Amino acid sequence: DLLNTGIEIVAHPPGTRLNNAKLLSGGQKTLTAIALLFAVLRVKTLPFCILDECEAALDEANVYRYAEYLRKFSKQSQFIVITHRKTTMEQADVLYGVTMQEPGVSTLVSVRFEDTDKYIENYE
Repeated sequence: DLLNTGIEIVAHPPGTRLNNAKLLSGGQKTLTAIALLFAVLRVKTLPFCILDECEAALDEANVYRYAEYLRKFSKQSQFIVITHRKTTMEQADVLYGVTMQEPGVSTLVSVRFEDTDKYIENYE
């Protein structure tokens, strides 16, 4: 029954043998899922894509690669990315942050990177 079957992913990260995705480390599973996402986006572009801390299990070198792919694919799709990783934030056009300076009161802060020179000049 094709409508009720799943897919089985077999991955072969460099330096390892061919593995079922269930046997991969957290970082390897993350890279495999991200690679699958970007492969789908190459074939079928989407107007936007929401990613919630999907790079949390990656080391810094792979976060950098992930962020570069986000930048590359942002020319065809808009990404809303929830992250705590500086390397990912550095590739963004706009950052939104939520702070709570008073208990129970959230404040939204945004910064466009094209405007950062203006903020730096005003600060100096």
